[in-house]
Amino acid sequence: METLTSIIGAINGIVWGPLMLVLILGVGLFLMLGLRLMPILKLGTGFKLLFEGRNTRKGEEKEGEISPFQALMTALSATVGTGNIAGVATAVFLGGPGALFWMWCTALVGMATKFSEAVLAVKYREVDEEGRHVGGPMYYIKNGLGAKWAWLGTAFAIFGAVAAFGIGNTVQSNSVADVLHANFGLDLKITGLVLMVLVGAVLIGGIKRIGAVAGALVPIMAIAYLGAGLVVLAINADAIPAAIDLVFTYAFTESAAEGGFAGAAVWAAIRFGVARGVFSNEAGLGSAPIAHAASQTKDPVRQGLIAMLGTFIDTLIICSITGLVIITSGEWTSGASGAALTSAAFANALPGVGNYLVAIALAVFAFTTIIGWSFYGERCVEFLFGVKAIKPYRVLWILAVPVGAVVSLDFIWLVADTLNAMMAIPNLIALALLSPVVFKLTKEFFARNGAPADLSGDQKV
Repeated sequence: METLTSIIGAINGIVWGPLMLVLILGVGLFLMLGLRLMPILKLGTGFKLLFEGRNTRKGEEKEGEISPFQALMTALSATVGTGNIAGVATAVFLGGPGALFWMWCTALVGMATKFSEAVLAVKYREVDEEGRHVGGPMYYIKNGLGAKWAWLGTAFAIFGAVAAFGIGNTVQSNSVADVLHANFGLDLKITGLVLMVLVGAVLIGGIKRIGAVAGALVPIMAIAYLGAGLVVLAINADAIPAAIDLVFTYAFTESAAEGGFAGAAVWAAIRFGVARGVFSNEAGLGSAPIAHAASQTKDPVRQGLIAMLGTFIDTLIICSITGLVIITSGEWTSGASGAALTSAAFANALPGVGNYLVAIALAVFAFTTIIGWSFYGERCVEFLFGVKAIKPYRVLWILAVPVGAVVSLDFIWLVADTLNAMMAIPNLIALALLSPVVFKLTKEFFARNGAPADLSGDQKV
């Protein structure tokens, strides 16, 4: 195990090196500038469309399997998970408070990335032999870039099918089992088995049941967690200005060792901020567009405007609350990490209650992430082997849940982190090459809707 850990660690150091940071932030910034800051300027439009998208638009019932709202909730169910609780805490523990700043930067440019992913997913989606709409990076690479780039789509599908077992399955069940054992004394194996049964019950119904469950659970759990976080911040209100100062100061200067915190260089803040930011919101990873491709819509840009809200909600709202709670509590210098650090931060302000709130929130978050990512993995294996591969993959997925609950958390995080980068590389290359298509479709959409987007330099937003 030590040898395997060392090998994966070495690969992780390469794939999360300077090149990956340039790809993630560079492609996101390129898309944001190419869209003339549209994702930020049209944020209100996105929320309006989300509200309207709770129900299928007339005439679009046969264009997909789930409503635009359910598509976003399915994508959010896969992103709002341990990354928002344990991931943020790990970023602050390894990179200092400055890591939160780089998570914000990743999210801001990530809105343009997520918008572009969804636009291309709907534009180049296909209908499979069972009549379902399928799409995602592997399809917009194949249909948008042509045969000479087909290997890139295959590479994404392989990485996605395997990575799903890390980021979307075992990491989640491991974190749930760990936090429930720490707070309620539940046996790891029992937690794993219960999760397995619940996941299996949902997956039997396919994307429609996943969309229905996500549409019901995600809004409730997100609002409840945000409410608890805001209560803690209200209690720690006096410490908020100092916390924000730490975030911006340590984003550009070395974090000094303090208490149980070993200190961190600026590079560590950037690396772990970006890595955990991508782990949380998945912008650039190529996973979310797989869900948006199943949306009942005829307009790629309309779904893109809804899709970009996922990054905004996940990182700029939920992760920010977690990060500020941790920093204002002072627990970030205690030496704790992961979900234990977040639990301690909540318990600091809400003794006897806070740690249990975090435990319950993480359990629900992780459960929805597991069912959301199962859909992503299934679509990847369908692209590689056809619909006949879905059921065997689903069985393996369900069986992996209890296995993840009892293995080493550090090893699981390392594997998930590495596979994240392996997925992102082919997707980011495709986004850069297909950016002219995104810009063209966006310009045409706003021209039709009376609000021309300045994507060529000769029109006003």
